[in-house]
Amino acid sequence: MDGQDDILFETLEGGIRRVTFNRPQARNAFTFNMYERLGAFCAEVAGDKSVRAIILTGAGDKAFASGTDINQFRAFKTPEDAIQYEERIGRIVQALEQCPKPIIAAIAGACTGGGGAIAACCDLRIGASNAKFGFPIARTLGNILSMGAFSRLVALVGPSKVKEMIFTARLIEADEAQRIGLLHEVVPEVADLPERALALARTVAANAPLTIRATKEAIGRLRPQISSEEGRDLILMCYMSRDFREGMDAFLNKRKPEWTGE
Repeated sequence: MDGQDDILFETLEGGIRRVTFNRPQARNAFTFNMYERLGAFCAEVAGDKSVRAIILTGAGDKAFASGTDINQFRAFKTPEDAIQYEERIGRIVQALEQCPKPIIAAIAGACTGGGGAIAACCDLRIGASNAKFGFPIARTLGNILSMGAFSRLVALVGPSKVKEMIFTARLIEADEAQRIGLLHEVVPEVADLPERALALARTVAANAPLTIRATKEAIGRLRPQISSEEGRDLILMCYMSRDFREGMDAFLNKRKPEWTGE
């Protein structure tokens, strides 16, 4: 199994492309290969004038994407492993954010960790009524978001709400997510989400592509740009800690972690 079925790419009518994260058995958790293929897709469609809108979604109704597959962290041993991981994810998410095509996230179920980071850099986000958004890392692994992810989240919901989400490790329900700006729209029935996402994509695809591209670029320029070196000390503090190893072991063995702050 080469993982090619873990992320699916479809061409729909009207210049719409749909990308499905296809690991429902793992709540659509991302492997490194999935991240790379998503980045390659963004590069592929960037200059393709026939592509007018993109939909990102998760297979099944349990999750949009639940973050990076924990097994990908098992090989972490050196500071370089942590830095390279964050730089890789940062590069892929930035490619998604800077793709000139309008991107719609259609979210059912859990949208957490890296899945939340991906959704946050999409242009429009619609969710089913069972959508749950959050970054429960303070309860699970004891790691940290990238500076880029923090910047996007703060731009969406403000610094106080970002702190509350991460400090409490709670998942935000769909109605609250819409109220604070994480979701633009909530679809009552999960089964209706694909068609509503497609209808929204059709609306966007029918409008002037240069206006949409320029608007996306203009708003992107307003957000402060953060260098790849920024926050490395925080990344190393978390990923090289005993608590991170404890968090991984506890997660994989389905027990509650015992944090020491070391």
